[in-house]
Amino acid sequence: MTTAAVDSAILSRRALFRGSSLLAAGAALSGLPFGRALLAHDVSESWPNVAAMANRYVSERKVANMFLTFGWGTQEDHAHTVGGGTLSLAKPAPVDENSLFRIYSMSKPITGMATMILIDEGKLGLDQPLHDILPAFRDMRVLVDPEGPLEDTVPADRPITIRQLLTHTAGLGYQIISKGPLLAAYNENGLVGGRVSRMPIPGFPPVTPAPGLEAWADRLAGLPLMYQPATKWSYSCSIDLLGRVIEVASGMEFEAFLKQRIFEPCGMNSTWMQVPQSEAYRLTDNYGIVAGNAFPLDPGVNSIYLDPPEVPAGGGGLVSSPKDYDRFLRMLLGYGKIDGVRVMSEEAVRVGTSNLLPASVDTTGSWMEGQGHGAGGRSVDQTFGWGGAAGTLAAVDYGLKLRSTLFTQYMPAEAYPVRDEFLAALEKDIAAMRAKQAA
Repeated sequence: MTTAAVDSAILSRRALFRGSSLLAAGAALSGLPFGRALLAHDVSESWPNVAAMANRYVSERKVANMFLTFGWGTQEDHAHTVGGGTLSLAKPAPVDENSLFRIYSMSKPITGMATMILIDEGKLGLDQPLHDILPAFRDMRVLVDPEGPLEDTVPADRPITIRQLLTHTAGLGYQIISKGPLLAAYNENGLVGGRVSRMPIPGFPPVTPAPGLEAWADRLAGLPLMYQPATKWSYSCSIDLLGRVIEVASGMEFEAFLKQRIFEPCGMNSTWMQVPQSEAYRLTDNYGIVAGNAFPLDPGVNSIYLDPPEVPAGGGGLVSSPKDYDRFLRMLLGYGKIDGVRVMSEEAVRVGTSNLLPASVDTTGSWMEGQGHGAGGRSVDQTFGWGGAAGTLAAVDYGLKLRSTLFTQYMPAEAYPVRDEFLAALEKDIAAMRAKQAA
């Protein structure tokens, strides 16, 4: 079965690396040498509260694994790790930095930065109308009531722009957000995002995906918007649509562009839309949580991610490893450069990780209230990052010069309070490091 990735309710409204303790600690810790402990691969002793949280989830068998990475600055080739577990609750094979996880909407910052590359090269404009690239989006209609009949519409007041697509402010719907007739139309037209399982899932209707990204975009253009463009922040399929924009602007297939311009220069050799059969042994099981119990939702050995995707979803379609995603973050922390290789310009990274929300957008009551949004991820207090529907989390903090990821595999992400617990544990450990330095 396919469905869009459900992710950002999973993120705390606080920035990923910002709380009261961390705000005070940032400047002091940014250049701190943490001694020989950080030279070790596993650094649980340096992050005792984070390690205790991860070990508790694994030991209580709430999840099969909880594997975290931490890296300071850009010089460390490998991130240090905390936690562990196994690929499956039923198998003893341990997870490591090369294990494969469904990252769902952690795909969005990657697609966002791919878009920024094309903006930097002049092949796209940040405030360019979408219809310049995809003419079918020229004369959009907007629902009078987001949950009302599809015939009850008014003309869009302004064109959709690339900035709006990057920041979920284009007024588009989403399988996981839309309701009523618009949701039915999304399902009928196969406007799906990330995949979940080959098995039918109770409560989710069977949906036949659109036959390819071009058809997906054309069908989307034929449906009304939920909101007037540039007026409201509403989580949407806009990053998936950027995949088609990237294809047209670059003249390359979407995944081929990602591979050539981001994955290969970053040294990300374990990130795909389709996991090669030869690498299936590294793929974790994904679990559904019902009444506190975990049941196999997508076993690694028979995963839907071993099949080619009907629609390569830039908003939620990638599988990656902790090692690979850390390299992506290290490139961002290096303002576009990693291991001496220039992947993106410094300006493209600075703009992409900044707050790109249009000034006319009302964020009241949304996940972004009081915060900013960059190219496919949350941007606030020098932090840029996003999370995924199966519990994953990643961010770079330019103030602390810290990059971090959390990998696990369960759905829905809100079944456990992992993110709030992780933030609280992280703050305690950072505060302890600061206190130790002061002493």
